[in-house]
Amino acid sequence: MGAVESVLEAGGRCWLVGTGTDDALAALHGAAAHAHLAELGPYAPARWAAWLAEQLPAGATVVLPHSPDGRDLAPRLAAALGLPLVSGVVELGPGVAWVARHGGLAMDELELTGPVVATLQIGAGRHPEPPAGASAPEVAHVAVEVAAAHDGDDDGDRHGADAELVAELPADPATMDLAEAPRIVAAGAGLGDRDQIALLEAVADALGASVGATRLVTDYGWLPAERQIGTTGVMVQPELYLAVGVSGAVQHTAGLGHPAHVIAVNTDPSCPMMELADLALVCDAPAFLAELARQLGL
Repeated sequence: MGAVESVLEAGGRCWLVGTGTDDALAALHGAAAHAHLAELGPYAPARWAAWLAEQLPAGATVVLPHSPDGRDLAPRLAAALGLPLVSGVVELGPGVAWVARHGGLAMDELELTGPVVATLQIGAGRHPEPPAGASAPEVAHVAVEVAAAHDGDDDGDRHGADAELVAELPADPATMDLAEAPRIVAAGAGLGDRDQIALLEAVADALGASVGATRLVTDYGWLPAERQIGTTGVMVQPELYLAVGVSGAVQHTAGLGHPAHVIAVNTDPSCPMMELADLALVCDAPAFLAELARQLGL
């Protein structure tokens, strides 16, 4: 998540490490111009950071997506490179970074006096697509010693030991960070009243989706502030975005990133949310919600 944006921000220069790096390069859809591929084995951030610190050119700013793995690897890499860490960057420019703080309610402008390791907020308005007609990238497969890729903790004192994975539990859509949610059902003021929220939450649960909201909904107190999506809320990048009674004010749509699929339900066929939708349903939002719940057996 966020890999294409990060590669474009780096001018097409990237390192792909781990397993299946050739497939990962193909998934960048032409964003990469110069790619280094290294099969380092399963995710091991401490070991990867130590290895990458020896490979990356000195004096270069390094960008990673502000994804779970990116936020995990970035501080280790910054420590290994001896560079400052700038986390949650919305926009990165020459000598300056704009960073979202306080849950997206404030934007700090930071002066950069040299190279940094930065994590980029996903879907924050950077180039959404690779340039048209991009040529095949220059690819270098970097040889990795088996010991460097898979050894335990021979050099643990230098870069710290990696945690042992005991189990991987799926995230609960009801409580997971909206910025990482693959599916979102969003509540708008078109729902009419607070009584509709319980049904919307039940529908979202049945769809394996997280619940989001517009600013009006959170201002009314129907949902907590951490569910708010937009420039004064959370930046999201879901695969599916179902907007129920959402008109689509620019403050809201600016926080949507580029969902793969957008479904909008509203009585106004010309509102901005309907124009953005892949599927626009002109109907009463509460009536739609009740029928969807019935179809889901709720």
